[in-house]
Amino acid sequence: MSESPQQPQPETQPRVVLVTGGNRGIGRAIAEAFLAQGDKVAVTTRSGGAPEGALDVTCDVTDPAAVDAAFATVEAELGPVEVLVANAGITADTLVLRMSDDDWSRVIDTNLTGSFRLAKRAAKGMLRLRRGRIIFISSVVGLLGSPGQVNYAASKAGLVGMARSLARELGSRSITANVVAPGYVDTDMTAVLTDDQKAAIRTQVPLGRYADPAEVASAVTWLAGDGAGYVTGAVIPVDGGLGMGH
Repeated sequence: MSESPQQPQPETQPRVVLVTGGNRGIGRAIAEAFLAQGDKVAVTTRSGGAPEGALDVTCDVTDPAAVDAAFATVEAELGPVEVLVANAGITADTLVLRMSDDDWSRVIDTNLTGSFRLAKRAAKGMLRLRRGRIIFISSVVGLLGSPGQVNYAASKAGLVGMARSLARELGSRSITANVVAPGYVDTDMTAVLTDDQKAAIRTQVPLGRYADPAEVASAVTWLAGDGAGYVTGAVIPVDGGLGMGH
């Protein structure tokens, strides 16, 4: 008796994904996760260093012309951006009475205004496609607060309002806008902490450990996938329970 022919499996078309700040830490893990899925990934950085297999695009998100040029490069090389992951960010930590206007402006312009520029440019192409995913990388600090990080916390909190406004504006075109809010993650930024500081932080986290960057990437790829097609305006915490209730 002959075997029944196997039914052909549906093919998932690779999407064009743009990850900003994707040369290290969380951004690199996100880019690598999309590459592993077979997506076409572009990574923007200020100094290069995209993971192997990704299109490496130089871009300073504080420069509107550079943002437009980066999108033009990605569109020419890979096609219109279907998934935007706005991850690029900086810190300039100090107590509020010592915080200069420049400390404030640099962080807001990179983390918040830069994300606005990216989302605005991405939305043009997504509206033409009538589909898209916009994902902002925020922080538990944006909702929980942190001494010495008034500028950073404000910038990361602002991403929530931005995402929810975009969700309402763009939802009718099947474009979602969501936020991932990591807690303490094992990256170069946390590696500079002393052992005592790391131990003190772990006592605040119900799961008692730092996140691996790949765990943040998993939340991002889920939001960008078919299973999250009805999720928009959401804040997904990946913080080990540190900020629960916020």
